[in-house]
Amino acid sequence: MLLLILSLFHLIGAGTAVAALMRTRTPQGAIAWMLALVVVPYLALPAYWVLGPSRFDGYVTARRGGDIRLRQALGDMPANLAPFRARIPETRGGIRAVETLARMPVVMGNRTRLLVDGDETFESMFRGMEEAQNYILVQFYTIQDDVLGRRFQEFLIRKAQEGVRVHLLFDRIGSRSLPGRYVRRLREAGVEVSAFLSSRAVIRQRFRPRLQINFRNHRKILVVDGRVGWLGGLNLSDAYMGRSPEMGAWRDTHLRVEGPAVLGLQLSFLEDWHWSTERILELDWDPVAAPPSEGEDQGPDQDPGEPVLILPSGPADPVETASLMVHHAIHSARERFWIASPYFVPDEAVVAALKLAAIRGVDVRILVPTRADVPLVHLAKLAAIPRLLEVGVAIYRYTPGFLHQKAFLVDDRAAGVGTVNLDNRSFRLNFEITALLLDPGAIARVKDMLAADFERSEALTLAELEGRSLWARAGARAAYLLAPIL
Repeated sequence: MLLLILSLFHLIGAGTAVAALMRTRTPQGAIAWMLALVVVPYLALPAYWVLGPSRFDGYVTARRGGDIRLRQALGDMPANLAPFRARIPETRGGIRAVETLARMPVVMGNRTRLLVDGDETFESMFRGMEEAQNYILVQFYTIQDDVLGRRFQEFLIRKAQEGVRVHLLFDRIGSRSLPGRYVRRLREAGVEVSAFLSSRAVIRQRFRPRLQINFRNHRKILVVDGRVGWLGGLNLSDAYMGRSPEMGAWRDTHLRVEGPAVLGLQLSFLEDWHWSTERILELDWDPVAAPPSEGEDQGPDQDPGEPVLILPSGPADPVETASLMVHHAIHSARERFWIASPYFVPDEAVVAALKLAAIRGVDVRILVPTRADVPLVHLAKLAAIPRLLEVGVAIYRYTPGFLHQKAFLVDDRAAGVGTVNLDNRSFRLNFEITALLLDPGAIARVKDMLAADFERSEALTLAELEGRSLWARAGARAAYLLAPIL
């Protein structure tokens, strides 16, 4: 009987290995899964069913099925954006390639504001939601039932009672500790709430919830009336306000956007909401330029506003959008490429791109945390860093607290703020979103912010890393082998 069971495991493992060969996106991942499925299928099969798939076919099917309804809901939005489309020379970093990835154009008429850390970010959100007249769209990866979470809850309830439509979407894995009473209270007050990968959508696509934990919606989005939006690294939790005893001060970045680019945030939310609920929201899709800043010339030659591109990415995309965006940014850099990433576990292609940029004379700087909230990720990070230091890439550890921001700078030509980390999960498994900034003033603000962060950080040295014990170095290499699923 035991022999029969083992034989069955090996038979199923062999069949699943073929599926891994056809569906795993990287050769390294395919080889690793195939070997494990053939040699130890009794261990590898459950792991593959949970962690193996790298393409979210259920979302693809749902998105295609809703295409006609989505187009009807959007009305003339794509055509209405034409007057706002930025006229940017193709020589400027190949922006048309990024537009193709985003399926949206770079649009003018925007105003952006960098929001540094929790106090500034959430006060900006509360002020924005206070002005909502029609609807509020809220999406977080993590929501906690704590001081900040309850304050946000009370605010959404009050706006719903005022007659504003409120829609809240959260990731089922990232918010796994959120109690049911939190959601029930919102629903009882008229707030529409859904978890991404809700049971209804999962059953419809014949997926069992436990098989989907590899795909997570890591986006953090807030949209008010289709006019103002927020995105960035902060979740709805006291930890992001610096109140965590374990992590201490929390360094993060969000971005406030006003203008036509907000429709890109709104479209991303709409697709996620449709997957989760099978419903399409009635939203305002008429783009409106942000009003001039106070004291700005309002004559015929007034500033046309900042060019901004909203770039969603995820495992339902036909290509690896986030990975291609980062590669394009690195290869476009001529003077500097600066990036902050709390989870820095780059694959070999990113390591090669960073090394080549440094060899070309580009000022490559990478800002990572000193503290670790995910120890295995922190350990894996140390395996890639020595190879980068050897060719002149500068690695900085942020010392005042935990660094969680996701931002980058390409020369003085472009900057990005969003949710993407430099790891396989962000590149291939998570639903993410990034705002690309092309206005000189906005780029300068990101540059000044990162420069200040580097001033508060310590540079890692090759001697320091090579001075670790053999066991520490071996542990880092072993953890790096798990990079495809971290």
